[in-house]
Amino acid sequence: MNAFLRSTTLVVAMTLGTLVCTAQPKAEFRAAWVASVVNIDWPSKTGLSTEEQKAEFIAIADMHHRNGLNALVVQVRPAADAFFASSYEPWSEFLTGTQGKAPEPFYDPMAFMIAETHKRGMEFHAWINPYRAVFNVNKSSVAPNHITRKHPEWFVNYGDASRTTKYFNPALPEVRQYLVDLIREMVQNYDVDGVHFDDYFYPYRVPGKEFPDAKEYAKYGGGMGKDAWRRSNVDSVIVALNAAIKAAKPWVKFGISPFGVWRNKSQDPEGSNTEAGQTNYDDLYADILLWLKKGWIDYVAPQLYWEIGHPKADYLTLIKWWSDHSYGRHCYIGLAPYRAGSNAAWRDKQQLPKQIALSRSTPNIQGQIYYNTKSFFGNPNGWNDDLRNDIYKERVPTPAMPWLAKRPAAQTQTSAK
Repeated sequence: MNAFLRSTTLVVAMTLGTLVCTAQPKAEFRAAWVASVVNIDWPSKTGLSTEEQKAEFIAIADMHHRNGLNALVVQVRPAADAFFASSYEPWSEFLTGTQGKAPEPFYDPMAFMIAETHKRGMEFHAWINPYRAVFNVNKSSVAPNHITRKHPEWFVNYGDASRTTKYFNPALPEVRQYLVDLIREMVQNYDVDGVHFDDYFYPYRVPGKEFPDAKEYAKYGGGMGKDAWRRSNVDSVIVALNAAIKAAKPWVKFGISPFGVWRNKSQDPEGSNTEAGQTNYDDLYADILLWLKKGWIDYVAPQLYWEIGHPKADYLTLIKWWSDHSYGRHCYIGLAPYRAGSNAAWRDKQQLPKQIALSRSTPNIQGQIYYNTKSFFGNPNGWNDDLRNDIYKERVPTPAMPWLAKRPAAQTQTSAK
């Protein structure tokens, strides 16, 4: 961004900071992530009764609906275990504390959450972690029928002294087919509006440790460089998943929420003017731009968790970069209310409203997603009030995706009153 454009944009941001509500879009994606891994958001702890779990989710849905949101992105498969009935994977340990143990009295958490979300006129996007299989190999509950016990040869351990995680090996064709079959079944059986992956593809690098896939590279590399081969492994599952989702229900959206930096300009002329220590392309082996160009995903939601003016990853720089690289697909900006109070910038009550204003005034940006749900419980910096009374005071639908088939009338959500 040249100096004039940068300073002009900053002035616009500051001017709009207290006047965010003046430009209400006709349609906008307004969502929050609801994280289940290690009980970050919901359920608040393991072992809650069915009624307690239901009451907590209803409170979450009510809060976000009051704040004007029109979608929830709920983590329903945190570690090769499920918050839905699956023939492939056991009930999640984050429900009851014991993987494979169903809620008592029995209910289907995902069916319940979808119904409650749709009852409020909101979309439900099923957030899946594709490759994480055991969150902590030293502490996690692992059921006797867990896939890591059935096919130990599909998995590798990777981590540091604080935590070692067991991952599916993305190089294996059997792993890719398993993920496709699992998600196809989920989409067929549940009335989801979208399937959503976050930034965890190949894991973030651990200093001094190489991801242990040398044997698979020797077998499947085919003369490619290792980095390009790893990216091709992830490309393959994205292509296959998109095809499977659309074959099952062609109106269901497929979205990715990547780390906020694709590549730094120092690594690639097409990259952003940032200095991120790790990037999607070089470290997570996720070529998001390719997926957008090819139309393999329907939306991208980059996690722009930095403040306006951050020295190494400026929000202004990054929102402009993603606007220029959305290739006709929807772009929803991932925002960070969890950062409230973490430094001087995030003690500024106008930081989040300014970021929303910039997302609305930037071309090719169609909405926002907030991480995380728990951050809203205390109304940090008065942001719940800002959303409810001002920024999202007027309810709007999510933006249409003209390339998708329309949901059949029998599948239409119940409208909120």
